[in-house]
Amino acid sequence: QVQLAESGGGLVQPGGSLRLSCAASGYFSSINTMSWYRQAPGEQRELVATIHSGGSTDYSNSGKGRVTISRDNAKNTVDLQIDSLKPEDTAIYYCYAVAMPLTGRRGPLDDWGRGAQITVSS
Repeated sequence: QVQLAESGGGLVQPGGSLRLSCAASGYFSSINTMSWYRQAPGEQRELVATIHSGGSTDYSNSGKGRVTISRDNAKNTVDLQIDSLKPEDTAIYYCYAVAMPLTGRRGPLDDWGRGAQITVSS
C-alpha cells in the first residue's frame, strides 16, 4: 500500500509563490511516478505536472511556465513550486503516486492524497 499526505497550501496574494509537498508512506519498494493535479470549484480535476522515477518531467498547459515539479527519491517526496500565483490558480491540489510493490505483492500500487487548498486572493 501507499499513502500520501500533502502540505504547504494556504492563502497567498496574487503574484506570490507557494511550495507544496507530498510525502509518501506505506509498504512499497519504490515510486515510479508522482503527479500533481488540481481541482477548482465547480470544475474537473486536471493534471498539473508529472515527474518520473528518472527525473523527467511533464507539464500540462496549466502547469507550464510558472510551475516546477521535483522529487526526492530517498525521502519519497514530491514538491510543486508555483510562482506568480493568479486567482485562477485557486484550487485543491492533489498528489498522486504510482508505486512498485514489495516483492511478492501485487502491483502497481497507486493512491491519492487528501488535497491541499491554495487560495489566491488580494
